[in-house]
Amino acid sequence: MAISEQAARGLCFATRGLTKVYGSGPAAVHALRGVDIDLPDGEMVVVLGASGSGKSTFLNILGGLDAATSGEVSFRGQDIAGATERELTEYRRRHVGFVFQFYNLMPSLTARENVALVTEIAENPLKPEDALALVGLEKRLDHFPAQMSGGEQQRVAIARAVAKQPSVLLCDEPTGALDSATGVRVLEALKTVNDDLGATTLLITHNAGIASIADRVVVFADGAVREVRENAQKKAPRDISW
Repeated sequence: MAISEQAARGLCFATRGLTKVYGSGPAAVHALRGVDIDLPDGEMVVVLGASGSGKSTFLNILGGLDAATSGEVSFRGQDIAGATERELTEYRRRHVGFVFQFYNLMPSLTARENVALVTEIAENPLKPEDALALVGLEKRLDHFPAQMSGGEQQRVAIARAVAKQPSVLLCDEPTGALDSATGVRVLEALKTVNDDLGATTLLITHNAGIASIADRVVVFADGAVREVRENAQKKAPRDISW
């Protein structure tokens, strides 16, 4: 399918023959082995797989943080596999929000100030207060990270990522360092962002219990997509357990 057709079909991302090899010769590591996938705009997608399955490499390539060794990657019909570093920087700035397992907040700044770091460079940002309200932290605006729980800090990180109103939210193990009850609050925040802002949301996890909240589930193994399935009936985050 041509890139123009991908855009016409409302795809956020499409990859064809995507590979990633680290190193060379006998020591080469094949992180991705010919990934072909279509991901529609606006969906909540859970990406499952064991450590070393290729899911984080896949996410980093979609986010413009890493480059593929070969293959095609398009974002809304636009080629990003062949983009220059400057073009990738602009792509990340305008379109992509990142949430990682570790919160990477500035300890000397309040929640409001941590979010404001992003809004100062975005084209059409949410107010920091509005972004924090979106994840249920409107009463914690002036608290420092040390004054908040792990789940609250992760929700500040989500607010920071969504404050620039990205087209795509890429989350790498956002509940990995949290207990299940706290993790559910974080998943609820991500669902709110997906519902209210319409950001295509990819959530990487090794936790199969989270898959039921997604529109689409992608399963990685040995650098390849082993299964793609859609959930006819999604569960609310509060109804899952792990």
